Amino acid sequence: MLDNKGFDVWAEEYDTSVKLSNEDNTYPFAGYNEIIYKIYKKVISKSNATVLDMGFGTGTLTQKLYQYGCDIYGQDFSLRMIELASNKMPNANLYQGDFTKGIVEQLKQRLYDFIIATYSIHHLKKDEKVKFLHELLSLLNKNGMILIGDVMFETQKELEKCREELLDKWDNDEFYCVVSDLKKEFPNLQFERISFCSGIISLLK
Repeated sequence: MLDNKGFDVWAEEYDTSVKLSNEDNTYPFAGYNEIIYKIYKKVISKSNATVLDMGFGTGTLTQKLYQYGCDIYGQDFSLRMIELASNKMPNANLYQGDFTKGIVEQLKQRLYDFIIATYSIHHLKKDEKVKFLHELLSLLNKNGMILIGDVMFETQKELEKCREELLDKWDNDEFYCVVSDLKKEFPNLQFERISFCSGIISLLK
């Protein structure tokens, strides 16, 4: 797994890597553009939404929401990613911090209409995901929503099948969502499959 310095180095090539994987429909970013578009459309359905993005990277999605007029808050652990995103969104409220170790205090001081995370929650193990989602739910306004787009699978069996097919291309340092497991803790969680290895989770407060 990359640490913050690793992501600082990767930041310069991140968008290109994502673009190529999405266009070739290959792991891990197959379906990326559709995920970004669907989350974007959901968020802008509410006027002047306040949005928290956990692990916003270079700001691909949040920049579009920012341009639409959303009030943007975010946390990322790469200072270089934050620098690149800040250039796109000078008035956004972006903070440095590793969310696997907690949400920064400044972001806990308010509530949000939407909390989004794209290709970032896979850094959390299963039990950590559950704890994290509970914490995010506590930061939502009434009828607020969590939207997560990432590599994810409906069942553990589907995950294992994909792992076997990909062999050495599979990243064993990442912990992908298994929807059936999360539904045991969050019965109202919704899942939309986007590609053979990706999807969107939505969780309403």
